[in-house]
Amino acid sequence: MGSVFVMDRVPHHDGTETVLEMLNRPDGFFAFKPDESEGILLVAKAHTVAVSIAGAPISDPARLSAAQAADLELVLEGGSSISGRAQFELPDGHRRLLDYLNASSEAFFGITQGATTHFVNRVHVLYARPAD
Repeated sequence: MGSVFVMDRVPHHDGTETVLEMLNRPDGFFAFKPDESEGILLVAKAHTVAVSIAGAPISDPARLSAAQAADLELVLEGGSSISGRAQFELPDGHRRLLDYLNASSEAFFGITQGATTHFVNRVHVLYARPAD
């Protein structure tokens, strides 16, 4: 895996910017450094299907314990799929997987698969299938 570059500070919370926040900024490109390359690539967000990193999208234990979870499979353009667990915080009465997928107009959302989080660009998702 390579490295994405995030800001050291953001105005709306303490600490560094998350990968999800960086992906959902209005900028059209993000900087990425592949492990095997010395150079930095400037990647178009619109054509990025997913960015995968080690770690969980919600790192605060208190928030994580209060979050809803739903297992799902995403089928992407071209027929590939990603299975995992969506963890989300939504108000009572809006805690279904459908509510999570429709809750935001931001391009990217996260699902976890083991120790990996996939930040998926919703415009490249053909459909989501809830796990049984």
